[in-house]
Amino acid sequence: MITDGFMYIAVLVALAAVMVGVENKFSSNRFFKFIPGIVLIYIGAAFLQTIGLFDNDATETAYTSVKGALLPAMLMIMLLKCDIRSIIKLGPRMIGGYLVAVVSIMLGFVIVYAIFKHFYVADTWRAFGALAGSWTGGSANMVALQDILKVPENIFGYALMMDTINYGVWVMFMFWLVPFAGAFNRWTKADTSFIDNELEEDAAVEENDQGLQFKHIMYLLGTGLLVSALATFAGDHLPELGDVFSATTWTILIASVIGLILGQTPVSRIPGALDVSNVMLYIIVALIASQSDFSQIAQAPIYLVSGFLIMLFHLVIMLLLGKLFKYDLFTLGIASLANIGGMASAPMLAAAYSRTLIPVGVIMALIGSFLGTYFGMLVGKILGIM
Repeated sequence: MITDGFMYIAVLVALAAVMVGVENKFSSNRFFKFIPGIVLIYIGAAFLQTIGLFDNDATETAYTSVKGALLPAMLMIMLLKCDIRSIIKLGPRMIGGYLVAVVSIMLGFVIVYAIFKHFYVADTWRAFGALAGSWTGGSANMVALQDILKVPENIFGYALMMDTINYGVWVMFMFWLVPFAGAFNRWTKADTSFIDNELEEDAAVEENDQGLQFKHIMYLLGTGLLVSALATFAGDHLPELGDVFSATTWTILIASVIGLILGQTPVSRIPGALDVSNVMLYIIVALIASQSDFSQIAQAPIYLVSGFLIMLFHLVIMLLLGKLFKYDLFTLGIASLANIGGMASAPMLAAAYSRTLIPVGVIMALIGSFLGTYFGMLVGKILGIM
């Protein structure tokens, strides 16, 4: 078992490097058209955690420090190429996609609870209400709802298990769907002209980055890490506002705003932003996956099955409403992970589609942070009277 923090980080970075190498070497293989490298990184890191390679307690400091440093830096660097005016145009569809995700998740909780009500222990509705707060907002909302709904500790443990295992599988599934965006959008007949234009710009940026030099990498790393440090410092010293603006929320918000501002300056013309930020993205995905322990999947199976069924109802309803309202996979996927994944996961999924969508992920997750507690209370109230 690995207890050394440096060894833990080194193994995960090496794993990410191996998976990228394998994907590049066999890029023409049909397998990688369905299972992109970033998903293999997630599966590999989760597997290493599941077999007990990492000591979570001993490596927690390394995990928190590295992820806390890289995530704001990654967002800031990716946002250097973002056009704010394009994001404003997405406003109505963004809110609509978010509402579709929220409604489908809440309906999933109600339907699954109604089906399996007699198989649960007493007061499970309280735990589900807290979990609904997490899956429409974030972990902070879930913790707040434990006190509000007076969830017993033993039952709250089931909710935490669902929030870990079901969430881990869902994140992996969302990244797996990315290559199928084109086929999905044709099925829903979604207007993706905006996204297509941005992807073309990304391709142009990649072409320009062929002139990438050592100094450009240093500029991006220096700027990104400095902004990350300053944003973290500010976030740690700004007041927490209820369950919404925690230190992490402040940090990500500040780094994102700085990235958007610098994106309107000559800094945005520095080549290599995509490559440097992608390195950070892959390391962060490996870090997150290393916390996904699937060894407990045999415990309390009714709760894990319930979690997957809730997500299945969420998926089906999203598909139906996506078809009805002609939504693209980008918007639906980011809306889903903004709810179930929260502030850290949604921007990363957005980055897997297009850097331009990162602010959409941040904004959707921020909305969830505001409203997740109230959605959880509503779900708990409905389940309590069933």
